[in-house]
Amino acid sequence: MPTVAHKSRKHRGQVSAGHGRVGRARKHPGGHGNAGGLTHHRTLFDRYHPHYFGKLGMRHLHMLKNRDFCPTVNIEKLLTLVPEEVREKALAGTPENALVLDVTQHGAFKVLGKGNLPCPLIVRARFFSQQAEQKILAAGGRCEIL
Repeated sequence: MPTVAHKSRKHRGQVSAGHGRVGRARKHPGGHGNAGGLTHHRTLFDRYHPHYFGKLGMRHLHMLKNRDFCPTVNIEKLLTLVPEEVREKALAGTPENALVLDVTQHGAFKVLGKGNLPCPLIVRARFFSQQAEQKILAAGGRCEIL
């Protein structure tokens, strides 16, 4: 559109330039940026940016995620951590020469009690659930806390 046809050219010399007598159409009528999201622009925010306002969850200041890091392993999976030939030797063994299994070397810190233990094992871990400890002892093994 050529400059001559612009509205501002037509209103040269007029005080209100077509914007009325009272409001003065100057600069940012709705506010800068995200202004008015809770008031006069609420419908826009609710439609296109749901959940923009409000808190969710709990604040945890100075969060150290490593303190919550505790991978687990169940009793039924303990023998899958060792090679096949060691597993066969452990199944045929006696409680005196039980296999020593350190689960922390396999990336687990806690032993849980799901499943059954077919042979006696000496299990080393940082944590044991009560049920896991009972089942290991019932199978003739030992629990060693690191």
